[in-house]
Amino acid sequence: MYADLLSQAYKAAIAAADPLQCLGPQHLPARPKGRTLVVGAGKAAASMALAVERHWPEDAPLEGLVITRYAHGLPLTRLQCMEAGHPVPDEAGQKAAQTIAQRVAELTPDDQLLVLVSGGGSSLLALPAAGLSMDDLRAVTQQLLRSGAPIQDMNIVRRHLSRLQGGQLALMSKAPVRTLVISDVVGDQACDIASGPCDPDPSSFEDARAVLARWNVEPPRAVAERLELGCKGAIAETPKPGDPRLAHATTLMLATAKASLDEACRILVENGFQTLCLGDGVTGEARDVAGVMASLVREIASNRISEFKRPVAIVSGGECTVTVRGSGKGGRCSEFLLAHGLALEALGVGPCVWGLAADSDGIDGSSDAAGAYFDPGFLNRARAQGLDPRGCLDNNDALSLFRALGTDLCTGPTRTNINDIRLLLVVA
Repeated sequence: MYADLLSQAYKAAIAAADPLQCLGPQHLPARPKGRTLVVGAGKAAASMALAVERHWPEDAPLEGLVITRYAHGLPLTRLQCMEAGHPVPDEAGQKAAQTIAQRVAELTPDDQLLVLVSGGGSSLLALPAAGLSMDDLRAVTQQLLRSGAPIQDMNIVRRHLSRLQGGQLALMSKAPVRTLVISDVVGDQACDIASGPCDPDPSSFEDARAVLARWNVEPPRAVAERLELGCKGAIAETPKPGDPRLAHATTLMLATAKASLDEACRILVENGFQTLCLGDGVTGEARDVAGVMASLVREIASNRISEFKRPVAIVSGGECTVTVRGSGKGGRCSEFLLAHGLALEALGVGPCVWGLAADSDGIDGSSDAAGAYFDPGFLNRARAQGLDPRGCLDNNDALSLFRALGTDLCTGPTRTNINDIRLLLVVA
């Protein structure tokens, strides 16, 4: 019963961010005198492009190219979709990004540029800045991913190693620019979604260099030299807020994590739960966040918080991080969930909690699962099968435990991305 309810609430949250539902004709620019070029990058790029095709007038010219993650593409009729590497960029993304840059540079003031942006676009729209190679970008990205750095820090670096991000794609366009965004970052700052190809960048070369130092990243020589030159003013900064060169660019937010969490809460309320929504900004090391939430569950389960009467649903979003020290494949959602279960056990919380944690894009870390769910007896069942829950957590291999129990959540690509969804049900 509760497993079905968790699944229903998760699916409702995803549906709220489905581009085929949330991108309508009212979001599209007016038909220009000249051409309309559509470009984009992200895990939702293919479905956003399909929505544009459905709503654009049949007798109006439409052309363009979007880049999405491998296995996330869709067949399109008027636009082209290419697939590339994520979360580590590759040559396919570089080639597609180069094509986008060339086509944008050909636009005239009579044309229109429509840019479709969603989470994952930072690595997909990978066009290294002058003097850098794809190997340089890969090396920095891989180290940042393993370091546990938050996405905002990663994107500060990316914006200063790219030819297109940090507002630079919009600078290439002589045509008006309309950017449609599906947000996957806490705070919904456009500069952080796909590293803001059409939005001003509030960060600096100095900030990018500080991020690498803070997370103990040893950049390739070419990256270090570029950041050094940027700090000295020898390389032009990305456009900043208020830059008049971006006056021709507007950005519209289509979907956010908050709206999706609200939809999950609606389902839970309809099923008799009092909801405590912690918002879409819950971040930090996954296992640390799990421990804090376990303490909150204990307070509710023991009736120490008088405002809440069971059954209670604790709902949260936001992107936790994982400092990778083991060799497992489990991502931040499965790691959160296993750490939460172990923390509940250590706190002596009885058999009253069900939970789900899953990434909205359908992919948790480098696995083929969106995340997982648990019931009150999952740790005992795991041990009965000879599994070591603590060992799995220490090896960053939480997914293997949930998969062995048959409670991993495999959705396939959702073709949207509004960050993680965590649902905890305190039922007795």
